[in-house]
Amino acid sequence: MNQLLSAALKTVPEAAAWQWVPGTSGGTLLVAGRQRDTRRAAPDPIPVDEVIAVGDASVAGRDLTALPRLTRLLDEVALLAMARTLDRARLFRQGREHDAAHAVEALGTAPRHAWIVRRWLTTLATEKRLGHDARTGRYRDLVAPDRAEYARARRTLEEACRGLGYPPSMTRFFLAAADRLPALLRDETGLQGVLFPGGETDTAEGNYRDNVPSRWANHAAAALVAREARARRGAGPLRILEVGAGVGGTTAPVLDALTGTETDYLFTDVSRFFLSSSRAAFAGRPGLRFAVLDINVAPADQGMTAGSRDVILAANVLHNARHIGSALAGLRELLEPDGLLVLVESCREHYQALTSMYLLMSPAADEERWFTDPRAGQDRVFLTAEEWTDQLDAAGFDPLPALPGDGHPLATAGQRVLAGRVRTGAHRPDPARVSAVLATRLPAADRPVRVHAVDRPVPSPATATEIGAFR
Repeated sequence: MNQLLSAALKTVPEAAAWQWVPGTSGGTLLVAGRQRDTRRAAPDPIPVDEVIAVGDASVAGRDLTALPRLTRLLDEVALLAMARTLDRARLFRQGREHDAAHAVEALGTAPRHAWIVRRWLTTLATEKRLGHDARTGRYRDLVAPDRAEYARARRTLEEACRGLGYPPSMTRFFLAAADRLPALLRDETGLQGVLFPGGETDTAEGNYRDNVPSRWANHAAAALVAREARARRGAGPLRILEVGAGVGGTTAPVLDALTGTETDYLFTDVSRFFLSSSRAAFAGRPGLRFAVLDINVAPADQGMTAGSRDVILAANVLHNARHIGSALAGLRELLEPDGLLVLVESCREHYQALTSMYLLMSPAADEERWFTDPRAGQDRVFLTAEEWTDQLDAAGFDPLPALPGDGHPLATAGQRVLAGRVRTGAHRPDPARVSAVLATRLPAADRPVRVHAVDRPVPSPATATEIGAFR
């Protein structure tokens, strides 16, 4: 198929490079143009200092210098929970050594969660809690906590959560997840019931809204959207699409920042549970609509119209996209020519997530592939800020600086606001024309289900995507 596709694309004069992204319902083709405007874009007029000031004001009164110590307390409890789970399976006792595959098997891990166990092993080895022989790939000499040490660490969790701004329900969630790790790994129980006890969203709100890093990022994102509204005043309602809005942790500060602004705000999520709870939470807000949207399906295939949005907001959701480049290209198509994309993303891994929230990020049991972008085969979910900037640039956005910057007290928390404005002057192929050409030259089974134009493909492991370029 690679040769057939390449031969067909050579008949499209404006096509210079392509990337085939596999998917459960068929492949997606990303195609880049022969020319790219390499002139440096004019600086975006958004005042970064103003955005930072809004974020800082939202956490005024908090001792930000204490956050690294408190975060480490959370991580320490998670490390001990990992080690305890491995030790209770008697994996590394009496000098025994095992490779990752045997550890996954010994724990009875469901195949979709195997990556989490592998991540535990590499994390414990990095933290010098587990020996690792790089030559053989085997692990040994686990440093496991005794009962008293583990109990003491668990008692520090409340202090850490309180200092980080989590509600008591979040402490209970972390502890309950740690207690259920063997069953969670085996898929004998699910984490949703722990995160949403009795259908309540308080715990999830604590994770995405109430803690200090999330609160800062949500208000900084709201400041970006409010600044865009002021710049576009008089041009009709501000047309906003929020993707993966979840419990509305970012929605609320954005709506507050837009008080008095006429908006057409489309709140979307893949979960009808979140749509139902948010309808009740935001009842009576003018200009607010709700719809189902899956970031792993092209928006145009879900009834969304190209060029219909001024701003797209996606908080703590795009890391779930199976191919970031494809998802960003699809969102860019929904924006008008100078539209703004605002993301909130965690750009570092927290060990606590390895014993809790990561269990919600594993692929579905019947999913053939997981990530097909540069994360493929790496047992990781989150991108770094630098990787996000590169992905935005490749998809056709002029990236803004990631906030907060490296010198800010909250930078080490990893929660960043990333934004990009649709790049003008790029010479991208017309996806409709590319699709029409392929329809005449490829069998139906070999055609992509969707074509997106990008400024350049981002290489992925050869096992995940096929990529080609023409001279």
